[in-house]
Amino acid sequence: MTKVYFVRHCKPDFSIKDDLMRPLTKDGQKDCKKVTEFLSDKNITKIFSSPYKRAIDTIKDFAESANLKINVIDDFKERKIGNAWIEDFDKFAKEQWHNFDYKLPGGESLNDVQRRNIKALMNILEENVDHNIAISSHGTALSTIINYFNKEFDYAEFEKIKDLMPFIVCFTFDGQDILNIEKFIFD
Repeated sequence: MTKVYFVRHCKPDFSIKDDLMRPLTKDGQKDCKKVTEFLSDKNITKIFSSPYKRAIDTIKDFAESANLKINVIDDFKERKIGNAWIEDFDKFAKEQWHNFDYKLPGGESLNDVQRRNIKALMNILEENVDHNIAISSHGTALSTIINYFNKEFDYAEFEKIKDLMPFIVCFTFDGQDILNIEKFIFD
């Protein structure tokens, strides 16, 4: 069996509009210790991350404590919304969850995000049979992965987790077949 712990990044500084370089807030930086504590006894053998700064910074403390390298996988990046900053994110997200093909000019649909994330995940599962893996990711990206394996995970479920940072979901696989999905919420 392979366990994959998807870690949604800690709280980012939304005043920084550059999605790739958006850092964590001071509280987000402190919450990285919660991630380290949670993963410390999970026998993690490899770490992967989105290329975004907030995802890398969330898993960095654990990587250092476990003496593991962070392998950056571009396909685990967050969804590209479009060419401009969106003020009404909730309206946009709701539209995307109701139509998985909806996207703005220059952006990605949830189908696009799901396809690239699942492809990357399947490659990792193929190359790391019977390992425990940590992957630092993002809320929407992680939500599309949950949805792939559990179609009952919809917009209402996304709404419940959209403000949870950090948030960890453990997927248990036999090969590439899903056996279990377990969510962990931090105070």
